[in-house]
Order: sequence, then C-alpha cells, then structure tokens
Amino acid sequence: MSAVGARVLFIGNSYTSVNNLPELLSGLATAGKHRMVVELIAVGGATLAQHLQSPSVRIQLAAQHWNYVVLQEQSVVPAVAVARTAGMYPAIRVLVKDIRAQDARPILLLTWGRRDGLPESGYHDYRTMQSEITTGYLTIADELDVTVAPVGVAWVTVVREDPGLALWLADGSHPSLTGSFLAACTLYATIYHQSPAGLRVPEGIAKDVGDRLELLAAGTVLGDPTIWHN
Repeated sequence: MSAVGARVLFIGNSYTSVNNLPELLSGLATAGKHRMVVELIAVGGATLAQHLQSPSVRIQLAAQHWNYVVLQEQSVVPAVAVARTAGMYPAIRVLVKDIRAQDARPILLLTWGRRDGLPESGYHDYRTMQSEITTGYLTIADELDVTVAPVGVAWVTVVREDPGLALWLADGSHPSLTGSFLAACTLYATIYHQSPAGLRVPEGIAKDVGDRLELLAAGTVLGDPTIWHN
C-alpha cells in the first residue's frame, strides 16, 4: 500500500449514505493498494446550501486535513436552472473556496437523474433530466475549475448498453447497490487517475457485472479527463 493515504470527506445526503458509498470507495482503494480514510456528513434531502449553514460542516472541514472533499447536491436542484442558480452555485462557490483554503481538493459528484425523469419540471424521462443535471454540474465546474466525478454520465452509458441492469432502487431515485458501486468506481478513477478494473467487487453484485462497471467507469473518467477538470 502507498505510505501516504488519502483522507476523503463526503458532504451530501441519502444519495451518498444509501449503500454507504464512502465505504464502497474505501474498499476499492484497499484492493488497489491505496490507503484511504473516509468520513461522511449526510442529512436526508439536504442541499449544499443547507450544509453550508451547518456549524458541524464548518467544524468538520477544519477539524483535520482532508485531501479530498466530495460535494453531492440534492437530487433535483442541479436539474432546475432557477434552483441551481439561486442555491447550488452560490453554495458551491463558498464551499470550494473554504475547501481550497484548507489545502484540500474539492470534487463535485455529478449525480444521476431519476428513472422516470422529473415531469413536474418538464423532464419526462431519465435522459432529459440527466442532460440538465450534467449541464448544471459542468457549468459551475467550468467556472471554478473544479474536478467532477461524472457518475451520472457513466449511468447514461449503462442505461443505454444494459437497460436491464437495475441502477435504481424501487423508488426510481436512490441508487441500488449496483448504482452505488458504479459511483464508487467513478470516484476511484477520479481520485487516483487509475482504472478500478480487476479490483474488489462487493458481495451482492455478480463479478461479471462488477467487472463491466469498473471498466465503464474508467472509460468515462479517463477517456478525456480534461472535460472533468481532472
């Protein structure tokens, strides 16, 4: 294992805490012979603007040296232009500044759209919602030159190539274990600039499926890392 480990703080909500995404990432890191310590601040349904107002987040950011801080916005906000402009972008600007002031690297976790879209906002299927989410994250990433972990973009490929694979839970919003593992693989490739191919596949996911997800995540991140400011 590498002598110097990575300390990774996640700030998000149930999209990150379901299936314990930080621990899935840590498991991949261990299998890849990297040391990693992970911690999670997650509140169900929380936005980054709400996290910004939380004293515990400020305390945790300053409590120790983090190498990476992963920011995950609430599921709907990035897809709605008014909401992201009024809430998401101002919060990310401040959080990124604070994270960099601690000599840590911020990473935006580009999330996935809902399985059935967001009809109330005019997105009648997954792909149209995902397109807006991707635009939402990349716009602020381009402004601030912040690294993006393109999880939702990897989901697009899986949905296209293997539509029978259940990335969502029954609610059509939260990730299944398979979806969370895809997120972990994407984060691994983002942090280490290495493919997770051939690393540990968690119990509950068929090895052939896990192997495909690892390769797909690597291709998404490493195919053209400049897109993701990586």
